[in-house]
Amino acid sequence: MTDRGEEAPPAFRQAVAALAAARPRAEVSFAPLPAPRRLAPFAHALGAAVAADGAGDEEEAADGRFVLLHDPAGDEGWRGEFRVVTLVRAGLEPELAADPLLPEVAWSWLTEALQGRGLAHRAASGTVTRAGSSFFGGLSDRPAHAELELRASWTPVDARDAGAHLLAWCDLLAQCAGLPPETAGPAVRTLPRRRGPRPA
Repeated sequence: MTDRGEEAPPAFRQAVAALAAARPRAEVSFAPLPAPRRLAPFAHALGAAVAADGAGDEEEAADGRFVLLHDPAGDEGWRGEFRVVTLVRAGLEPELAADPLLPEVAWSWLTEALQGRGLAHRAASGTVTRAGSSFFGGLSDRPAHAELELRASWTPVDARDAGAHLLAWCDLLAQCAGLPPETAGPAVRTLPRRRGPRPA
């Protein structure tokens, strides 16, 4: 329900049920997040993380959030009534962060993840950001750190496929974490596992 007490429409409830039924690969864990209140009349949010060792280690190799928005009146910018808004963060080896093709490659992982699950979508947009840190003085014993951040949004053509869109995003999250694909197929480039934890 919204702050105004409006009950969520059936289409949104169906989409949220599809998200709840989605089962990602074992290395990906979900956690509920507070839904944003100002982006749309109805919203549902999830956080996800991939453990650094792929098996529940507290250190995370990648994390992010997945938000499903719904405006029954439609949105001209979305070109539809639903919108998926996502964020992925992953540690990088500093050498890879300097690769000039990294932004294009990272964005292609998203589009390929959606295509790989046969998901029709429209009006995709986003940004790929890479940032690096070097440490000095009392922190000079820390290794250089780099991070990739991918923000993306798109409109599902069929909101009944919301669960599959979540799983495609989980495929992207796992790829950014450096995990190999679950299914056999052409070689896929993944991020090498980063060394050491993220800086506090």
